Amino acid sequence: MAAIFRFPVLIALLVLGCCWVPAAAQELDPYQQLRDQMVTRQLMARGISDARVLLALGKVPRHRFVPERLAAYAYDDHALPIGSGQTISQPYIVALMSEWAEVKPGDKVLEVGTGSGYQAAVLAELTDKVFTIDIRPELVAEAEKVLRSLNYSQIKTKSGDGYLGWPLEAPFDAILVTAAASRVPPALEAQLKEGGRLVIPLGPAGRAQTLYRYRKTQGKLAEEKTLPVIFVPLVEPEGK
Repeated sequence: MAAIFRFPVLIALLVLGCCWVPAAAQELDPYQQLRDQMVTRQLMARGISDARVLLALGKVPRHRFVPERLAAYAYDDHALPIGSGQTISQPYIVALMSEWAEVKPGDKVLEVGTGSGYQAAVLAELTDKVFTIDIRPELVAEAEKVLRSLNYSQIKTKSGDGYLGWPLEAPFDAILVTAAASRVPPALEAQLKEGGRLVIPLGPAGRAQTLYRYRKTQGKLAEEKTLPVIFVPLVEPEGK
């Protein structure tokens, strides 16, 4: 979960309109109003401006990706536990990472750290080629169940070592890592396309970390953006 930085609320009617849902639809989904408030008060108010990302966060039912006992808190401004010592990131961080990844329709995207499956669902609203991997098979199994129930058939899941990426599906237009590594995993750098974006938190476990956005330029990663954050650690191979 990241440090919070406030920005003036954007009063762009076009963007506000993208999150509006008819009253009839809200009656069918009692959480829609909470999602709308999340988008305007937590995301737009802090500078998230990509209309497609705002639409995605306003559509994906975050309450389905948390334990049932925590559903009432799903749209609050903080991370929540999901089991196995892992968390679902606060909505702002999910939106920020999605915006930084600059995902376009048709892009091939890899997420390292499936967790609850929520970030993968948001990415699936932006492109139809989403691959997500997690070293914890119990989390992958639960995420698969929720994603299938929501008809996210375009998401491919896998239990495995995210540090090694997904070489059989490479290269990727964007890679998002939702756990903190000590350094950029070489396999992920190699699996990123030229011009591709890598969004990853780096730093020691349990201490201040930094979220980086890199772009691959002439075969090398060029740092473009940073933000102080705190993530759970990425499980790395021994001796690395």
